Amino acid sequence: MQAIIGSSVPVLCSKWSKHFQKACPALVQLCRHMGTKSERKRLVILGTGWGSYSVLKSIDKTKFDVIVVSPRNHFLFTPLLCSTTVGTLEFRSIIEPVRETRFRHSDHFHLAYARGLNIGEKTLDCQSTIRDDVTFKLPYDKLVIGVGALSNTFGVPGVEEHACFLKELSDARRIRDKILSNFELSVSPGITEEESRRLLQTVIVGGGPTGVEFGAELYDFVKEDVTKLYPKMSENVHVTLVESNTILGNFDQRLQAYAEKKIRARKRFHLVKSSVSAVNSNHVVLKDGTVLPCGLVVWSTGLAPRPFTKKLDMPKNDAGQLLTDNRLCVVGDPSGDVFAIGDCADIEGFNLPCTAHVAERQGRFLANQLSKNTDEPFVYKSLGMMAYIGGYSALTEVPKVKLRGFHSWLLWRSAYLTRLGSWRLRMQVPIDWLKTLLYGRDVSKF
Repeated sequence: MQAIIGSSVPVLCSKWSKHFQKACPALVQLCRHMGTKSERKRLVILGTGWGSYSVLKSIDKTKFDVIVVSPRNHFLFTPLLCSTTVGTLEFRSIIEPVRETRFRHSDHFHLAYARGLNIGEKTLDCQSTIRDDVTFKLPYDKLVIGVGALSNTFGVPGVEEHACFLKELSDARRIRDKILSNFELSVSPGITEEESRRLLQTVIVGGGPTGVEFGAELYDFVKEDVTKLYPKMSENVHVTLVESNTILGNFDQRLQAYAEKKIRARKRFHLVKSSVSAVNSNHVVLKDGTVLPCGLVVWSTGLAPRPFTKKLDMPKNDAGQLLTDNRLCVVGDPSGDVFAIGDCADIEGFNLPCTAHVAERQGRFLANQLSKNTDEPFVYKSLGMMAYIGGYSALTEVPKVKLRGFHSWLLWRSAYLTRLGSWRLRMQVPIDWLKTLLYGRDVSKF
C-alpha cells in the first residue's frame, strides 16, 4: 500500500496539478514522505555540541533522514562563552538555533534526553526535557553519540551545591547574575564591611583555558567598568585562581610563564598553587586548611562522563569515555553502526585532547565517511591553541609559531570571528565588541 501511494503521487500531481496540491497539501506531503522514507537510512545524532553539530551540517541529507535528540535546541560557540559572563558579549550572539539547519520534517528534532540504548533492537529510549512523563523509543540505522561531558567535581564536598560551572549558556547566565547581585548587595545599607568584602571576592578553581579566560574577562570588567560604576567598591574586588599544577598546562612553557607573570602583576588578582578540599556557601577551604572567603566560586577542573555515557555497557577508558576504533566506531558494537565523537569518546591507542577543534574535525570526518561509505581512519593534526589572558593580551601557539600580547589578541579575535557558524553571528559579535569598547558592558540584571 505504501509503495502504491508513494508511486501515485507524480501521476496525481501531473493530472490535477495545482488543484490537487491546493486542496490536499498535507496528503501530497504525506504521500511523498511515505514514498521516499525507505530510500534513506535513519541517522540519529545525540547532542548539539561541536561534534554532533558538525555531523548535522556536513552529512549528505539525500542519503539520510537525520534525527537529532538533545536537551538544548541550539549550538553554542563555547570559545566565547566566558565573554558573556560579564557582558562583553550578549548571550544570543554566540548561539545558533539547530532548527535553522532545515530538518526534512519538523519531528526530526527532539528536545529530549537519551536515557538508554538497545543495540540489539537498534532503538533509543528518550525522555522529553519539557515533560518528564513524555517518553518514547526512537529507532535508528546509524547512531552518533556526541553527548559531551560534565565538569568533574572529583568528589569535593559542596561543589554541586555552591559552585558555578561554565559549560553551558545557563551557567554563564547564572554567573553573570551572581556577579551583579553581589555588587548590588555589597552597597546595600545593613551590609557590614566584612560581608561587603566577602561578596566581592571570587575564587576560580582550575587553571585551564576556561578558568584563565573567565578570570581575564572578570579582570577587564573590574578594570574598565567597575571602577566607573562602583568606584568605592573596586578596591574590595579580589580574584583568586586556584590551580594545583601549572596554568594552561597544554601550552608552551614560555607562554605559560608569560601568562603567569601577567596574572601575578595584577592588583588584587592572586594565583594560588593548591587544591580545594571543600566548598561552602561563603568560603572555600584549601587542602592546607586555608580558608578563602568569597561570594562566587567558579569550578572548571576537568571532565566527567554524563549519566547516559555511564549507563552504557560498552568499553570505556579510565576517565569514563567510550572507546572507539580509528573510524570512530564504538568498540564492542558488533553492527558497526554506533559511533562516538567529542568529549564523551576516546580513540583506542590515539588519545586526543577534549577540545572543540577535535570534536568538530571528528564530526566532519564522520559525516564524510557516512556519506561516501568509506573506511578511512581518522587522522588529526593540531592547528594550534589560543587563550585570552586579559588586558587585550592573548596567547597563540600554532605549529612553529608562538605569539603573545596584543598582536596575539588581535589574532585571537579574528580567528574566532571567522569560525562563527553564520553571517548573523559574524555581524552580532563585532557589534557587541564595539558597543563594549564605546559604551562599556551592560550591567542590567534580568
